[in-house]
Parts: sequence; C-alpha cells; structure tokens
Amino acid sequence: MKNSFKNLSFPELKVKREELNRKYHDFRFQMIIGHVENPLQKRTLRRQIARLNTLIRAQEIAQQGKALPQGGAKE
Repeated sequence: MKNSFKNLSFPELKVKREELNRKYHDFRFQMIIGHVENPLQKRTLRRQIARLNTLIRAQEIAQQGKALPQGGAKE
C-alpha cells in the first residue's frame, strides 16, 4: 500500500486524500463510541494521508517550477 499512490494523477491524488480524510474522521468517531476492531488502523490512515500530502505538494512544486520563466526566480 505504501507505493500504490505514486502512479496516480494529481486529481486522483486529491480525491484519494479526501476519501482517506473522511475515513479517518469516521474512524475517530468510532473510537470515541468504542466500536473499533483494529485501533492501529488509525495510525495507518494517518500515514497514508501524510504520504498523499507529500506527493500532492511535490507535484504542486513541480508545476510551479514549470510556470517560472527561463531566468529563474527574481531576487
């Protein structure tokens, strides 16, 4: 599951992040109620969201780099 996000496109990454965020919040609610079979799933979800955030940010930076003029950044 760790490397399964690398082949997704930018919009797919954002959709997947929203899906996992929804899942994470539902899971937190279930933990409060007390109906959780595997409490370590919370950690797994949190780490998957972090991986997605990293990949999304890397693609945003790459897109910004393409948008810069040939001379680079202004000083």
